Amino acid sequence: MEFVIRKAWDRSRRRSCIRAIAWLGLSLGLIGSGAQAQQGPLELETRIPLGTVKGRIDHLAVDLGRKHLFVAELENNSLGIVDLNTASLLHRITNLKEPQGVGYVPTVDILFVANGGDGSLRLFRGGDFAATGKIDLGKDADNVRVDKDSKSVYVGHGAGALAVIDASSHAKIKDIALPAHPESFQVTEDMLKAFVNLPDAQSIGVIDTHAGRLSHSWPTGNDHGNFAMALDDGGARAIIVFRNPPKLSVRDMQTGTPVAERNTCRDVDDVFFDAKRHRVYVTCGEGAIDVFDAAANYAPMARIATRSGARTSLFIAPLDRLALAVRASKTEPAAVWLYRPSP
Repeated sequence: MEFVIRKAWDRSRRRSCIRAIAWLGLSLGLIGSGAQAQQGPLELETRIPLGTVKGRIDHLAVDLGRKHLFVAELENNSLGIVDLNTASLLHRITNLKEPQGVGYVPTVDILFVANGGDGSLRLFRGGDFAATGKIDLGKDADNVRVDKDSKSVYVGHGAGALAVIDASSHAKIKDIALPAHPESFQVTEDMLKAFVNLPDAQSIGVIDTHAGRLSHSWPTGNDHGNFAMALDDGGARAIIVFRNPPKLSVRDMQTGTPVAERNTCRDVDDVFFDAKRHRVYVTCGEGAIDVFDAAANYAPMARIATRSGARTSLFIAPLDRLALAVRASKTEPAAVWLYRPSP
């Protein structure tokens, strides 16, 4: 009788243990699904090594047709070409002179690379990356932008100018004079205006692209180091990020009046507007990406740790990816980190 009771008690204890394990598994599953449901606004998808690349990395561009990402490897005097189809380094163009800006024009299949070291704009074919031309701009050729119709290429350079290049003939049409060296600038979708950061003049310039001249200037007051810029054309907002103090400043496109200001990470160099999700992505050399919710008056959403010096990036809206250029550290090689926005 005692044996039967003990055996029944053992069976009962085993059933209790099984139920406890099942409940624990279910609880962990719920915790896991909850964590997944509350995942961050950017998820690191892959790291693509760039090989032996030393020093600072500057700006990026993309050939959407081939899914090739171009990376200006400034201190390495080279341009890396990453194949996003295979997540690998495809090619490297060498013997450049501190490449800073890069732009790709699909209608002519030409890559435009601005070199700060000698002030040149160098041209390469998109298919085989063969050199096909060179335009001397004087000095400090910097940021490159291509207009929506792929007809004009704009290049910031010198002590204060935007060069306008005809994409088909590869000829410089004119220089738009500016009061200081231009940093990041953006052309509106209707191509009627360009907004340009002029940190040495402590201002933001508004350019009438048809007239080819500066039409307005917005003083930045006590905010300095306005290097990064993006546009929200649909919302008629110019999004500026300052380095000192580190600040996101969202301004009305018509008046330049700030409509929202938020603290941000330090040593910013790029900012992008995600029109699909109404978000702003800010990439900073301190080793962080700040994400803001434009639909909620630019409320901070997340600060994502990256690597020190990783401050340049490119949001590729058609591919729904943010590419971050990550310079080499003492222990890790240079790479491109690809982030997938979510949800």
